Amino acid sequence: MKPKIYINGISSITAQSTDKEESPVSYYTSIFSAISPNYKDFIKPMALRRMSKAIKMGISAAKMALQEAQIENPDAIITGTGEGCKQDTEKFLENLLDQDEQLVTPTSFIQSTHNTIGGQIALNLGCKNYNLTYTQNSASLESALFDTYLQFLETLGKKSVLVGGVDELSEKITGFRNLDGQLKAGKIHNLALFKEGSAGTITSEGAHFFILSTAKNGNCYAEFKDVSIKNSIEPEQINAEVENFLRKNNLEVDAIDIIILGKNGDNRYDHYYSSLQDSLFKNTLQLGYKHLVGDYDTASGFAVYSACKILKSGNISSVMKLNTLRPEKIKNILLYNQYLGRDHSLILLSAV
Repeated sequence: MKPKIYINGISSITAQSTDKEESPVSYYTSIFSAISPNYKDFIKPMALRRMSKAIKMGISAAKMALQEAQIENPDAIITGTGEGCKQDTEKFLENLLDQDEQLVTPTSFIQSTHNTIGGQIALNLGCKNYNLTYTQNSASLESALFDTYLQFLETLGKKSVLVGGVDELSEKITGFRNLDGQLKAGKIHNLALFKEGSAGTITSEGAHFFILSTAKNGNCYAEFKDVSIKNSIEPEQINAEVENFLRKNNLEVDAIDIIILGKNGDNRYDHYYSSLQDSLFKNTLQLGYKHLVGDYDTASGFAVYSACKILKSGNISSVMKLNTLRPEKIKNILLYNQYLGRDHSLILLSAV
């Protein structure tokens, strides 16, 4: 029997302030950093000095979500990251070159592995439960959510799971996206991203964590219904794929009140979104978010975060709207994301 799964705590660290949704921060570059909270509120100063930004964001965001859900220790920690701790990877490689490939300190190497973030969260919390990290490119967070669903479905006794996604910027490795043509050239205003009819997108960093549980508490945001991941879908098949996903959840297209799209201004691949915008969901409120927080492997966490806030409060930020439609009610929100035409994911959330 399919269990009911609720989202009882959420957190987000991005390039935007969560307190000023209607006054978004403007950036005029294709690479921009996340706004850091006061990490000393969550991490001891002595430990803070040795941490890369990914670990700082991960621990802080995890603790924010746990505090909201009033949980000290989850039954599992499941993390998604596309590129892991890139800053420590760079440090290790630079030390290797500086030392002419002789003996180097292993600290940066140890902290560069992708599962470092999940491990550091567990150490900080003193949590010895199930802990796994998924590195599946732009479907990393969705893979973590899928495992979370399986934990509740197949493992008796699990009551709460801390699940999230983290990715950070680094000076050189992030720059490789420029060499690969993944980023827009020259100065680009992030808030005008969807008006740019050119190849590439903008990128940033962030951390998003959620507490999923089989019991809803007084702070419950939404019900997590389902997640789907497919590595490749032909453009002409995307409508049928979405309809099949909804049918699996006993829903028709008109039951979706809001669709949140991972549109990123890359004219080579945005036709996947346009196909849905112009057909199945032409009468549905459409929202976008990557012009606000940039595109990176776990950026879809901001879409989940935003959907949770909408379902709980009913408030929709005007800066996210891609059309002017107004839903009569807000019961079901569908999230769709892909990157470079690959790793297509669908997430369905509902009001409680």
